[in-house]
Amino acid sequence: MRVGIIGTGAIAGKHAQAYKNIGYRLTACTDRTAERGRKFAEAWGAEFVATPEELARRADVDFLDVCTFPGYRLAAVELGAQHGKHVLVQKPMAVDLDAAARMIAVARDAGIQLGVVSQHRFDDSVLFLKRAITAGRLGKILQADAYVKWYRTAAYYARPVKGSWAGEGGGALISQAIHQVDVLLHLIGAVDEVFGYWRLGALHRIESEDLVCAVMRYASGATGVIQAATALWPGYPERVEIHGTKGSAIITGDQLTAWDVQDDSGEPAPLAQQARSGASDPMAISLTPFERQLSDFGEACKANRPAASSGIEGYRALQLVRSIYGSCAEGKKVKLDQSMPQTA
Repeated sequence: MRVGIIGTGAIAGKHAQAYKNIGYRLTACTDRTAERGRKFAEAWGAEFVATPEELARRADVDFLDVCTFPGYRLAAVELGAQHGKHVLVQKPMAVDLDAAARMIAVARDAGIQLGVVSQHRFDDSVLFLKRAITAGRLGKILQADAYVKWYRTAAYYARPVKGSWAGEGGGALISQAIHQVDVLLHLIGAVDEVFGYWRLGALHRIESEDLVCAVMRYASGATGVIQAATALWPGYPERVEIHGTKGSAIITGDQLTAWDVQDDSGEPAPLAQQARSGASDPMAISLTPFERQLSDFGEACKANRPAASSGIEGYRALQLVRSIYGSCAEGKKVKLDQSMPQTA
């Protein structure tokens, strides 16, 4: 597969290395800052082009990898649709649900695949837990939680767009903990109702939250908690905890660190002591799940099938985030509509 990257910031380097490792060819890139884009192109053996439009017109690009701030991603999908290019976007897929729904509709009508980067679905720990929960090894799930108690420096938020509602859609929940939001939805299923509290700019000079806590009720009847922060020094590895009637499991960072199940048998749990995490360094994350997700998206494009992390999956994660924000702002419970909006 041949890839064109729009936006050449830090995460684009992770993608570029992953593409190299899986044998995909990064043919071209573009960035609003031409100097940065040219340096990226030189480093990865790609060609720099001046605009996303020029990139999308190229015959040697099979899909667009959009590593921009979320406000641009609808425009990128519209560009891909116009030129028949599949589109993979970073998380969150958009700032708001209207834009996310429009992205899904545009991709559907154009017959292109839309994927959302949620690489933690492809961690060994999550792959194992998905199989184990489906097989009933934990019994009936009673509680499923995520704790993302991270730290970011003042320098991280130095650019005005960082932590802004218009540019990023919010703070710690939408920019950092949305990965764990997606993992919970992937493992446990839909959430029916949420209630949340936040603190806006508790530590950092940002307009959105750097601390948020929410309690949830899943459609299955299970309950759960999400805590997200970028204000808690020095930052600790994120955790996902799953508790069922037969036992419990904990993911710390990207590794399964606890598997305590009564009378268990079957596939051995991939328990580990060390975990990689972006708790204090955003780039301290493993390449392997990126490689798996990018491979899956490429195969989805070839086979004309939905990616494992499709636009609809990205919409569901964004919907839960926006519902928590709505609850925090209004001081009341928010019920989630499980139907997908119909966008002409």
